[in-house]
Amino acid sequence: MIRKVVVHTDDLGMTHGANAAFAELSALGTVTAGSVMVPCPWFAEVAAMAAADPSLDIGVHLTLTSEVPGCRWRPLTRPPASAGLTDDLGFLHPDVPTLRARAHPEAAEAEMRAQIDLALAAGIDVTHVDDHMGAVLAPEFADAYVRVAAEYGLPLVMCPSLSTYGGPHNLAGVTEADFAPAAEAARLSGQTIFDRIVETEWSDCADHAARCRDLFLGLPAGLTYLALHHTMPGGIEAMDRRFHRIRIAEYEVFRSGAFAAWLRDRPGLELVGMRPFRDALAARRADGRRAPPAPA
Repeated sequence: MIRKVVVHTDDLGMTHGANAAFAELSALGTVTAGSVMVPCPWFAEVAAMAAADPSLDIGVHLTLTSEVPGCRWRPLTRPPASAGLTDDLGFLHPDVPTLRARAHPEAAEAEMRAQIDLALAAGIDVTHVDDHMGAVLAPEFADAYVRVAAEYGLPLVMCPSLSTYGGPHNLAGVTEADFAPAAEAARLSGQTIFDRIVETEWSDCADHAARCRDLFLGLPAGLTYLALHHTMPGGIEAMDRRFHRIRIAEYEVFRSGAFAAWLRDRPGLELVGMRPFRDALAARRADGRRAPPAPA
């Protein structure tokens, strides 16, 4: 039984602690990729990190919400209020339901493109695109997500159904029938579809190391994307008062030499990054194939 797993650090650019944790864990080999929130205050540090270490596997964490009280960010496109992408103060909306109810899909698509463009202009070798808070997976924006990824030649993070997505709490009211068309469109465009997306479990526990081990032990065969949120202490405690302990605990577990050794010793477990998916997508397009080969 082969389990291929992308171990991903979300929310780069939100804090220095996330950036530093990603760099450390990438060097250790317990994290294989991460993605940056381009509108966020620590984006420039990620660009500098990428310039200093081109081996870092960094995508764009497409960001259409600004959910942290006291630390908000604005869209790069500076859209008019009529575009519905911002609140009364010009910040991105604080939650996905409000975004879905108010934002024009064209404004959301323009913002996705602007975020990728700025990451590329900053010198980041963008390896993929994925979703922040599930926003671009909502039916109002998913077509644009698939289209933008195709036009930039980037892998996107997508799973076949809502039931295989680890963050459906932000997509209240979305049905399997709503979710399926974009997943099928992504597959037909040549994208590799993840069998499942698994997110950080946002609850305290007594033993985070055991929780992380159980997470890997519970993965079935196939291709899994782990959307985790490793963050060093310092700063995140004030910014994310609700979940900072979980972010820090994930970092502490994954930086442990014992945990790194445990991962290396798991039979049938293969940790992979996102750059190979980008290269495979480019190769398929070069020889005229659209869909990826069927799994063996």
